[in-house]
Amino acid sequence: MSKLGEEVVKAMEEAVAHARGEATDAVVHHVCVATPDVRAIRRKLGLSQVEFAQRFGFSVGNIRNWEQGIRRPEEPARVLLTVIDRDPEAVRRALSAA
Repeated sequence: MSKLGEEVVKAMEEAVAHARGEATDAVVHHVCVATPDVRAIRRKLGLSQVEFAQRFGFSVGNIRNWEQGIRRPEEPARVLLTVIDRDPEAVRRALSAA
């Protein structure tokens, strides 16, 4: 087996051990993403719920539920909402290139 292959196998064994709760040398980083204020972000951009959902790939139902506090965005959505809040044009460019 090549050196790269050996490293991949070792890394996978370590990942499995970590997932089982066993002690490993793995370094784990936890990042907590705050829940953004979806209504404030949308209003700052001057968009309706429908426009915001269409522009950034969300369902209108999710936008409504988040804004009304019925549901909370899951972490990937919170990350995207944070980026939209900070640099909406970067998200627009990325989505239009897809």
